[in-house]
Amino acid sequence: MSTWPALPYQTWRETCTNLHLRSQIVGKIRLAQTPWINHSWHVTLYVSGRGLTTGPIPYAERVFQIDFDFVAHQLVIRLDDGRAQSMPLIEQTIADFYARLFAMLEELGLKIRISRLPNEVSNPIRFDEDRQHRAYDAAAVERFWRALLQIDRVFTLFRSSFLGKVSPVHFFWGSFDLAVTRFSGQRAPFRGGGTPGLPDIVVQEAYSHEVSSAGFWPGGDGVEDAAFYSYAYPEPGSFSSATVQPREASYHSQLGMFVLPYEVVRRAQLPDQVLLSFLESTYEAAADLGHWDRAALECVMGVPRVPRRP
Repeated sequence: MSTWPALPYQTWRETCTNLHLRSQIVGKIRLAQTPWINHSWHVTLYVSGRGLTTGPIPYAERVFQIDFDFVAHQLVIRLDDGRAQSMPLIEQTIADFYARLFAMLEELGLKIRISRLPNEVSNPIRFDEDRQHRAYDAAAVERFWRALLQIDRVFTLFRSSFLGKVSPVHFFWGSFDLAVTRFSGQRAPFRGGGTPGLPDIVVQEAYSHEVSSAGFWPGGDGVEDAAFYSYAYPEPGSFSSATVQPREASYHSQLGMFVLPYEVVRRAQLPDQVLLSFLESTYEAAADLGHWDRAALECVMGVPRVPRRP
């Protein structure tokens, strides 16, 4: 299998939709149990060595974790006392997945309630009533995860060259994207809502400060295939006409961000360098046009075992 596998969206669109909804159910469990952290960083999932994970979730004085294992294709709940429950990741309706997951939580003594309506999707169906979405192509899911491994690695390298406030590299289950966000340190004007199933107060808090944000989508909702994106909020003047790299990157006027097809990176002789050129050039456009204090915020990329010089 290629290090950067092919991800033609149309070949696994139904599976992608199903996986998106499953990730929302698991993400909402983390949301229900975790204290609010700025910019909703407490709700995200993370790329792991076998799939996606919630990381540790508090439950009173206990801790549990939920993992999507895309190697064995299982969903696993682990409790801090060593107990665990698992279920196979197979073709299955969202309603059945939801019922089995919450039955496992109950068996472990974890009584948790979540909102059963999906967020940030068109025409949402309650999880416990959704018998429409059931596809699960295991090979496609594994390819998606292997792509995330590479993207997470490069995003982490990009993240290492910023001294200012910067998010973890994390997976937002609402919009189903892997993202990393840099902050100028300056307050931003109020950003209105309008995202389906996402309260205005959440959007406002997420964009309370100026950002340059980059990420990766597998496709859908305005981007017909897997793609990287980069945007600034508030968007400075002339940002849409800025010169960015590589040449295949372009500004998507409807989405309000720069977009680079995943295939361009995948097929490149040096994929890491091509992706980094996109991340760096779009950030530089946002920072320069937005008058960020780049000298105070930036540093050289991190090197393993080499501490930063004070």
